[in-house]
Amino acid sequence: MQLWKTRSRHTVLRPNDGKFLTVENHTVELPDGRIIADWPWLITPDYVNVVAVTTNQEFICFRQTKYAVADVSLAIVGGYLEPDEEPLAAAQRELLEETGYQAPTWRNLGSYV
Repeated sequence: MQLWKTRSRHTVLRPNDGKFLTVENHTVELPDGRIIADWPWLITPDYVNVVAVTTNQEFICFRQTKYAVADVSLAIVGGYLEPDEEPLAAAQRELLEETGYQAPTWRNLGSYV
């Protein structure tokens, strides 16, 4: 199976030196040779999400406000990794910071690219 190829890329948006987001525009070549000139590409820092469950099998969520929602929403725990921070340490830190909870056991549910 042939892979897609990146022919060029340029940065469209990089607020705060890319601390939270970088938007690029790529020109890509498909395996059949066709070219797509405007393939949007988003780059975000590594982050964790935590699905915390109590001993009573209840999910731990919290209420938050976000600019894009323009209201209060329910969210699972999560946040960006600090420089050189391991994902488990970030998950533990975020759970404590956002809910005040600490968990005695942890299970990795996977990673996504």
